[in-house]
Amino acid sequence: MFDNAADAQAARISDDVVKIGVLTDMSGQFSHESGEGAVTAVKMAVEDFGGKVLGKPIEVVVADHQNKPDTASALARKWFDVDRVDMIANLINSSIALTVSGLAKEKSRIAIINGSGSSRLTGDACTPNSIHYAYDTYALARGTGAALAKAGKKSWYFLTADYAFGHALEADTSAVVKALGGEVVGATRYPPDAFDQSSFLLQAQSSKAQVVGLAGSGNVLVNSIKSAHEFGIPDGGQTLAGLLVWITDVKSLGLSAAQGLVLTNAFYWDRDDETRAWSKRFYERTKRMPHMGDAGDYSSTMHYLKAIEAAGTDEAQAVMSKMRELPINDFFAKGGRIREDGRMVHDMYVYEVKKPSESKADWDFYKLREVIPGDQAFRPLKDSACPLVKKG
Repeated sequence: MFDNAADAQAARISDDVVKIGVLTDMSGQFSHESGEGAVTAVKMAVEDFGGKVLGKPIEVVVADHQNKPDTASALARKWFDVDRVDMIANLINSSIALTVSGLAKEKSRIAIINGSGSSRLTGDACTPNSIHYAYDTYALARGTGAALAKAGKKSWYFLTADYAFGHALEADTSAVVKALGGEVVGATRYPPDAFDQSSFLLQAQSSKAQVVGLAGSGNVLVNSIKSAHEFGIPDGGQTLAGLLVWITDVKSLGLSAAQGLVLTNAFYWDRDDETRAWSKRFYERTKRMPHMGDAGDYSSTMHYLKAIEAAGTDEAQAVMSKMRELPINDFFAKGGRIREDGRMVHDMYVYEVKKPSESKADWDFYKLREVIPGDQAFRPLKDSACPLVKKG
């Protein structure tokens, strides 16, 4: 017999524990965009929630997928089948996010993606068990591509990482550029781990395109921007567009190399009092400022736990229903909502990296150029390829 309604609800937690798995890159080229920061953010959310939900403990487990889809798939299967993990978080690397979100559907669990960007995750590859939370390639393209087009930069050449994220970023940005009357004069695809970008950059330079669009991420992006400066590409009048730039990239580059970069982001630590307060707590643990992946991991984990509490169970579809029903109002997003395609809709921001003379302190890197309302930042449902979306 249950003593009260709370005991009855607690019994609906599978295995008497809620398990969250952080599947991320702990040591590879994307580790500064995820890794320990993602783990810290998820654990902060669990602690702030109180360590329990519906009277049952919350456990966080961590694994390094090494940027290998087969490794990620094996880890996720073990977590779902053997360790009874309820939700997998972060999922940096779009190829891995696409694989694991499909597994979450198959195993009736949940995947919440903050690290990866491919807009396919809420397009043809959407699932009823996955949420794309912080950003996507459509929003990045909509922000940076449109901002540069408005500044008169109409011809583009892409250096594109040859995997799911890079392909999606090039495609989404190309569509924005062309819709605004611009043209794509060429593109080169490179292996995601190709740290020497010399030959690719020389092709971009010789194209005479006004914008060199860097459709990649990680340490390779940082190296390519450094090399572009060594080759004199910005000095020659071409604009570098980092289509996914994390604040940790700017830190690695330094403001001398990064100044003037236009980028689109979901979060900046110095946006307002709430972002500064949370970021200070994160900094105390990690000794670096958080980026949108970290903030998204915290916010989405907290939202997931609130949904379990509201649903009275950790059963995946009941929780997903509550996550779509409940609004998101925290330091990360105001009036955020999760659509039927799994897209969390919220405002996005176009920033420009400050000149060294404009920066007043460490991590004081960005100045705001534009706020893009959520209903404009992300792909409209009417244009969605997600089979879950009911077309009117």
